[in-house]
Formats: sequence, structure tokens, C-alpha cells
Amino acid sequence: MIIDLRSDTLTKPTPGMLEAMMQAKVGDDMFGEDPTVAALEQKTAEMFGMEAALYCASGTMTNQIGIRLHTTMQDEVICHKHSHIYLYESGGIASNAGVSVQLLDGERGLITAKQVEAAIRPPDDIHSPVSRLVALENTVNKGGGSCYDLAEIEKIKAVCDARGLALHLDGARLCNALVATGQSPKRYGQLFDTLSLCLSKGLGVPVGSLLLGTAAHIKKARRIRKVMGGAWRQAGYMAAAGLYALENHRDRLVEDHQKAQEIAHLLAGQSYVKQVYPCETNILIFELTSDYTHEAFIARLAEHNILAFAFGPQLIRFVTHYDYTNDQHYEILNTLTKF
Repeated sequence: MIIDLRSDTLTKPTPGMLEAMMQAKVGDDMFGEDPTVAALEQKTAEMFGMEAALYCASGTMTNQIGIRLHTTMQDEVICHKHSHIYLYESGGIASNAGVSVQLLDGERGLITAKQVEAAIRPPDDIHSPVSRLVALENTVNKGGGSCYDLAEIEKIKAVCDARGLALHLDGARLCNALVATGQSPKRYGQLFDTLSLCLSKGLGVPVGSLLLGTAAHIKKARRIRKVMGGAWRQAGYMAAAGLYALENHRDRLVEDHQKAQEIAHLLAGQSYVKQVYPCETNILIFELTSDYTHEAFIARLAEHNILAFAFGPQLIRFVTHYDYTNDQHYEILNTLTKF
């Protein structure tokens, strides 16, 4: 039995999801004729109380489209130094939008309105780029699945409105954050100009992410998606998986969170663990003592058929997901106590 905790992107479609995909009604989405894609876009827009949505291949694509929507060359994006759009999207901010970044620090990947206010460039200084966009991530991958406090997002939105900046959300694991905090999707729709919602992580969909915004934003986003090679044809077969997941997989995310927290609790008492990051959702990061290097620990896990991800010097990441079963969970808990 291989126990794979490298990522929540590793899930396979459930029988119910496969059946929904096989039964999907499809058409050519480039002509706006795929009814299942249209239904998915409408459902997510309504879920967040936003005007429109655009189905794309990945969260990276929706983020990069969002950045291009709000910026022009020589502008600047303000984000955390550990944000996915900066670290893990292949330099797309520069190559796709031609803009620079101002990187902020902050505990567990979270930034504050006070930091944003201080980071905004003087608009008349020709020596600096123009601050145009603030991008947040929720949950924060490098922060161990940390969740933003809604009150802080509201303060950041107020700063953006006062200073004329747009606000974008990388919602790669936004459904995890909503389940963990009890926050309202529609409140997010009120706060963000654009929002990226990934389906292929905790929700267990094979592929796909949506960009949400105003009707004008999404009309422009369709052109940018085309330039990026993101033109769909009979995409309804995949969109059907997204519809199924939104209707059937959201509430069960709490099970993933509980399993991650149980592993975190056990690891906190192990001699080879220096510290465990706070665990709010389905991502668990822990730091090893000098007894192990992260390479040696990953190899030791592999000897027990456990796959994990090294997240930096002495750092290990576990990500729980739909395909991580109760039997696998008991096996992990038992194995970790023996190292």
C-alpha cells in the first residue's frame, strides 16, 4: 500500500464523478456552446455572488490571467514573499504581464493592511513602478494551509479602494479555508475584484480552475485565455467533474483537516521533530531536528511506502486528501511513532 501525501492534487475521480463526466452534455466551448461548462461557470459565480466566471486549465492560468487583467507593463504587484504567484508560477508575472513585484514578509504567509499601505509606491515617482494590484493567497501553501482572518481582508480591501488598487485572490484551496473558518463565499465575492477558485486540489477534480469577476473582467479574460493557449472545445466532460465536486465534496473537507491535525498532534510529541507549524486545514508542515536531514527523512518514509514532500531545509510537508483513507491514516500514525 502506497500512502501518498505529497499533494492533494493526486486524487483520482470517484465513481460518482466518473459517471457525471460520462453523462455530461457537451458542445464547443469556443463557440460558447458547451452547456456543462456554462453551468459550472454560472454555479461558481452564483456561489460567490459575482457576475461571471471563466473555466480554465489550472490555478496558475487563472492567477496569471487575473494579474494581466489588472496591470500593464511597468506596474507592480504587492504580495507575500512566499506566495504561489511569485514562487511557483515559473516567473509568469514577468513573462505574461511584464510587471514587477514587491514582496512582503508576514507570519505563515499572511500580510496585513498596514503592510500593504506602507508598500504602495508614490504615484508620481517616475523612478518606481506603479502599484496596481494586491494579491492574497488563501489558504497559504507555504504557510502550512494558513487561513486569512476575514476582518484583515476587509481592511486590505479598504486600503486598495482608497488608493486605487485592485485586489486578487489566489484561492487554490479557498474551499478548505471556507470550511475551516465558516466564512461566507459571497463575502469573498464582495471583497475581491477577481478570484481564482481551484477545483483540482481538495475537491478532487482531475483538472480545472475558475476565474471569477465582473462581466467586463471575464469578457477580457476570455481573450487573454486564448492568447495563453487555453481555448476549450468539448470541455464539459471535465466541467462535469467540477459540478459534481462542488455539490458532493465540499463538506467532507473537514475530514481531511481532522486527519492532518491528528498527525500534527502526534508529531509534536516525537523526538525527531523540532516544531510543527500550526495546522488549520489539510496541509501540515513540520521541522526536523538535526537527527535527520529532509532528504534522509523522505527516504525513511519511502521505506515504509509513504510519500511526502520536502519543503525546504529540515522541512517536511504532508497534505491530506480524498484518497487518503482511514486505513492509511492509522498506518501513518503507527509508523511515525517508531522512527
